[in-house]
Amino acid sequence: MSQSTDLINVDSLAQELATIQQTGSKRIALLGSRHVPITHQNLIEMMTYALVLSGNRLITSGATGTNSAAIKGAMRADANLLTVILPQSLERQPHESRQQLEQVMHLVENPNNDHLSLAEASYLCNQEIVSRCQQLICFAFHESGILLKTCKDAEEQRKVVTLFYFD
Repeated sequence: MSQSTDLINVDSLAQELATIQQTGSKRIALLGSRHVPITHQNLIEMMTYALVLSGNRLITSGATGTNSAAIKGAMRADANLLTVILPQSLERQPHESRQQLEQVMHLVENPNNDHLSLAEASYLCNQEIVSRCQQLICFAFHESGILLKTCKDAEEQRKVVTLFYFD
């Protein structure tokens, strides 16, 4: 291992330790797959409820599955500590998501991305979410390309990343 790689690893470990030891609230991003079993959604909802109830700010996107469960848990705890950033405009979101999203106080739309594919818009949205957080919690499958790339990008930005695999 080169000396510069050693420094990066030490920097990453120091950042992770500082985040773990931080007793105040954090800005936590939570992202994940749309295709999540209901039992997993319940666990994600409980986890986000506890995180927000503890005073942490939660940032997520507005998809079904993981993100919807995170929104539900955060809204139950303290809706004011939740920010949802959409990859495109609200009108481009699935009908089943819109009703929940319309209840979110801090909703950021990206209508400039309406002309992009959902995959492209989601990647840009994830980058915006990561730029606003201190820590990223991600729920993905091993073939979740966009989510795994987002985790890699977050690590390169020295964010603390916790990645859970469904498979």
